[in-house]
Amino acid sequence: MTDSVTMLKALMIGGTACLAGGCVNVAAPDKPIVINLNINITQEVVYRLDGEAKTLIQDNPGIF
Repeated sequence: MTDSVTMLKALMIGGTACLAGGCVNVAAPDKPIVINLNINITQEVVYRLDGEAKTLIQDNPGIF
């Protein structure tokens, strides 16, 4: 008898959950979605040359 009562309670809870679940509507918005990306990218390049490479480049400006 206990098993049948437990089964009946489970069915009643499951049925109630299905009825109380409601409805979900999915619709596209009327206006377009706007994503504003305000990005500022600053890059700083620092280079150092040793003395021999610096004189080589100054002596041969067309090397690069």
